[in-house]
Amino acid sequence: MSRHVVITGASSGIGAACARQFHALGDRLSLGARRTERLKDLATGAFTHALDVTDRASVEQFVAAAIAANGPIDVLVNNAGLARGTEKIAEGTGEAWREMIETNVLGLLEVTRRILPHMLENKRGHVIVIGSIAGHKAYVGGGVYCGSKRALQPICEAMRMETLGTGIRVTSVDPGLVETEFSIVRFRGDQDRAAKVYQDTRPLVADDVAECVVFAAGRPAHVNLDSIVVMPTDQATPQMVHRGGR
Repeated sequence: MSRHVVITGASSGIGAACARQFHALGDRLSLGARRTERLKDLATGAFTHALDVTDRASVEQFVAAAIAANGPIDVLVNNAGLARGTEKIAEGTGEAWREMIETNVLGLLEVTRRILPHMLENKRGHVIVIGSIAGHKAYVGGGVYCGSKRALQPICEAMRMETLGTGIRVTSVDPGLVETEFSIVRFRGDQDRAAKVYQDTRPLVADDVAECVVFAAGRPAHVNLDSIVVMPTDQATPQMVHRGGR
């Protein structure tokens, strides 16, 4: 039986890869992103709608429209998120920090708090959160981004406790280095600087992470994968990356 899968930040990268893989399984998709023009050709028949997770009205409209289009939500993939800049704490202005926290933490909560009650009412559902290895290990210039991703761990833990006995599952998928538009966004469109992040190494690609998401969502109803940490073979920590020859 097909599932109704909602994906935030679905216009590129991991979100887009998740959309393609769930679509290949025959699931009904509701895709949200700010760049709606990118959603139209992503998966034939998918419901698409503008979504800015930092805007409460936008979130409310998206969730209502998704349910109206595709019925009760079975899987929520909280993918929308970003890193912005590499400011050290003493050098920060606060602008980038607010953007990351509002998107990565508050945005996720705004979406989840509107969908989770429907899952509780239906006594089924799966909330999947795209975290990061940055939520497990900090690095210089990434304190606030790391903090925003670290916050997702206790949020997921609390959801598991708060929904215990309801049949709802909660999974965090935490990737290491993934070659997407992540670094282009972080460096505000500086293509050369972004390319250096992945130079002379073998990062993950978006489909690698999407496979983990789809695998978790496909387990039997009595099986919950609490957390999946997926790393490139060439990476040990956020800043320890093997580059060059083998």
